[in-house]
Amino acid sequence: MEAFECVFCQKNYPVDPFHTFCPKCQEPLLYIGPQTDKKFHHNKDHPLEVMLDFLPLDHVNHDLSLGEGNTPLIRLKNVEKNFRLPALYAKNETINPTLSFKDRGTALAIQKAISLGIEKIGTVSTGNMAISTAAYGARAGIKTFVLVKDGAHREILNSTGIYNPVMINVKGDYGELFRRSFSLGKKNNIYFTNSVDPFRIEGYKVTAFETFFQLDQRVPDFIFVPVSSGGHLIGIIKAFHELKQHGFIKKYPHFVGVQAEGCSPIARTFQAKKLSVERIEKAETIAKAISNPDPPGGNILLRMIRRAGGTIMSAPEDKILEAQRKLAELEGIFIQPASATTLVGFLELAEKGKIGPKSRIVLILTGSGMKASKKTKKSDAQVLQASLSDLPDIIKSVKSD
Repeated sequence: MEAFECVFCQKNYPVDPFHTFCPKCQEPLLYIGPQTDKKFHHNKDHPLEVMLDFLPLDHVNHDLSLGEGNTPLIRLKNVEKNFRLPALYAKNETINPTLSFKDRGTALAIQKAISLGIEKIGTVSTGNMAISTAAYGARAGIKTFVLVKDGAHREILNSTGIYNPVMINVKGDYGELFRRSFSLGKKNNIYFTNSVDPFRIEGYKVTAFETFFQLDQRVPDFIFVPVSSGGHLIGIIKAFHELKQHGFIKKYPHFVGVQAEGCSPIARTFQAKKLSVERIEKAETIAKAISNPDPPGGNILLRMIRRAGGTIMSAPEDKILEAQRKLAELEGIFIQPASATTLVGFLELAEKGKIGPKSRIVLILTGSGMKASKKTKKSDAQVLQASLSDLPDIIKSVKSD
């Protein structure tokens, strides 16, 4: 039997994409599926089909896919050598169809929406999720509503608008817009697949499953994940919980959620050992993709991370762009500042001696730097000047350095 569950009052509710918050606790609900024996179908190619037993789907409609998933797990040997570090890997989610991990959640939510006969979807976002939802909505051929906060960057609006969704610029409080979208969705039959939607979170589990098998069914000692609303890390923890529940692993990784210091309500609450996340009135961070002053999944994440023995920390703002540059310079991976927080967090724990020399580390890189080029630290690379006639001499001089 499948249901939506509240992790606070333990009450179950019918699976309904238009009712995804506990009416008693006002917290997001999580999906729970039938407690039967599960296996992975490695004879299949599509990630959703490989993981089908662990997902809220009966089948996978290939016509709805944009080729998401199967992202590489890359050994960061140059970073290891430069900083004298243990085995360090990057799960590169930036090569998903719309260049971010959001495609994982959107892909599953769209599959579920179509199977339920839903004809309109929507989201509240000012970045990666807006683009992802618009793209998959276009692929599915269904009407898509994107509500964006007033003042959203033009490049995001352009990248979302190319898919021709109904895009509405909304003035007012972003947190209130998030909450209001659900009531608007119920009234207008629009399924809002927002950040902590139960099916979106189920899609994020696939990243963890892939990582597990790419490590030859070994559990990483640490896994670092950027945190905004909390939904992504909730999905990753949920995946490892199910691996343990069904006998695939015996222990959890040490989960480390990383927020940017300028907007770190969950990290502050975790460090203060409080139970409920308090809204931040003013967020100032370079990592706009994870800037959420009132994270809807914060309280659930706090409970899950504590039960799993994990950590939520913040990355100093002055180190984020430097980490972004290092990954590009040393490994050829260009990421958003939000993703760079994982490297900052890892280096901080390594410097404090909290990571052993034989540890196996995974950084989840969530979004491409191509989406945030205006926020990238200006390159100090030398640009040589040459005419066509003296170009051979210039190249020769460089070769001899």
